[in-house]
Amino acid sequence: MMRQARVHRLATKAPDDVSALRQAIEAGHIDPRGIVAILGKTEGNGCVNDFTRAFAVSALRSALADHLDPKAVSRIAYVMSGGTEGALSPHLVVLERGTAEPTSSPALAIGSAQTGDMKPEAIGRLEQVEMVADGVRRAMADAGIVNPADIHFVQIKCPLLTGERMAEADRRGASIATRDTLKSMGLSRGASALGVAVALGELPIEDIPEAAIGNRFDLFSARASTSAGVELLNHEIVVLGMSANWCGPLMIDHAVMADGIDIEPVRAALKRLGFAADGQLSEAERPRLAALLAKAEPSSSGSLRGARHTMLDDSDIAATRHARAFVGGVLASLVGTSEIFVSGGAEHQGPNGGGPVAIIADRRKGVLA
Repeated sequence: MMRQARVHRLATKAPDDVSALRQAIEAGHIDPRGIVAILGKTEGNGCVNDFTRAFAVSALRSALADHLDPKAVSRIAYVMSGGTEGALSPHLVVLERGTAEPTSSPALAIGSAQTGDMKPEAIGRLEQVEMVADGVRRAMADAGIVNPADIHFVQIKCPLLTGERMAEADRRGASIATRDTLKSMGLSRGASALGVAVALGELPIEDIPEAAIGNRFDLFSARASTSAGVELLNHEIVVLGMSANWCGPLMIDHAVMADGIDIEPVRAALKRLGFAADGQLSEAERPRLAALLAKAEPSSSGSLRGARHTMLDDSDIAATRHARAFVGGVLASLVGTSEIFVSGGAEHQGPNGGGPVAIIADRRKGVLA
């Protein structure tokens, strides 16, 4: 027997809607004992006060508590990304692993790890970079992947600063990186992404001065996707790669968009996964798409291919919300579905204004992924 990864994309009607997950478990399509992580898009604002993320996690934990003991429920990574602007559709991506008789290989491999709780003063600093790098290495070991080149995507949920957390640091006389809670999201995402870069050998830790975090966007990981939230104090880390020690129909590949309309690298990845020669999914091919994961970020220059954009100048709507809707529409035009996990805020995740994209596909023709 070999390890086999399974991916289930489930639509949701609200942040606390777990009916599709319950039905899949009851029907035997998902074995809750094999769930490694659940990624989700929720219809909040994706900012500091987006409690749809915590609401969704609470509902998921409650549903799984009917099948698993508390320790098993806590071992699962719950990566909820708020914000379904434009036509992005709220949904869950359940990552499961089990065993099967050896079939097609190499195949998708999944690993996970969680760090300990992090003190507020470590957010956005080298301590966070190093903590995440260690966690990524442990997640790779959990997946049985030795070569970092075999990793195609690293999804991380990281903490942020709140008024209460800042006050706690103040009482201890600790210095924090920022007093702006929204900015703390970007610093946490950025430090986490740089931790991925260190773990995967994309950047040596010596080349990352602390002052570069949130400032030097020429330093980045091409395979990191990080999302900050108020609902946790630690880091939940999921690595996705290809391994000859895993079998099954699922494959993963990745691309890096240079900007929000750079679809050619995504087309190339779709071709590598065996989709149509033009890199755009036909209606018959769409069932083979198991999941599409992406980052979105407005360029800090205020322009896109020489044309001015106003995403950074909108005082009513956060720039990440504009970027999610924009990139979501671009990618949906390629794959023919709006059930896309687009996470906003790509600090140190791909080049400035761009971001990594991962595609999980079923290698079999004409079957539901």
